[in-house]
Amino acid sequence: MMELLLLDTDVLIDYLRNHAEAVNYLENLSNHLLISIITVAELYAGVREGRERQQLEQFLKVFEIVPISTEIAIKGGLYRRDYFKSHHVGLADALIAATAELRQARLVTLNTKHFPMIINPVVPYHKK
Repeated sequence: MMELLLLDTDVLIDYLRNHAEAVNYLENLSNHLLISIITVAELYAGVREGRERQQLEQFLKVFEIVPISTEIAIKGGLYRRDYFKSHHVGLADALIAATAELRQARLVTLNTKHFPMIINPVVPYHKK
């Protein structure tokens, strides 16, 4: 069975900005790729109207978008409660982590500090 991967927003932003390492990483994956509905909101928060928005809409069709269920909301809320004071984990990252855990997917991120609750996240490349 192929490993599920849940992609964090930072990797997708790099891809959309044509960052070579992100493009190379994503285009060589054959895994089933998930993104959280939270990531969709984060991507739309920074998109410009017109061509850029159309490209984003096409790009998102490649992924399975995971909605926030009650179970994910509870787990995410508990993560934020447990990790906010020690690691300053925000609600968005807590919900993304909960999504990865409950879908039994490995989280792909560049920001491991934002996800102290995730054991062994995938860090596909390092920015210089």
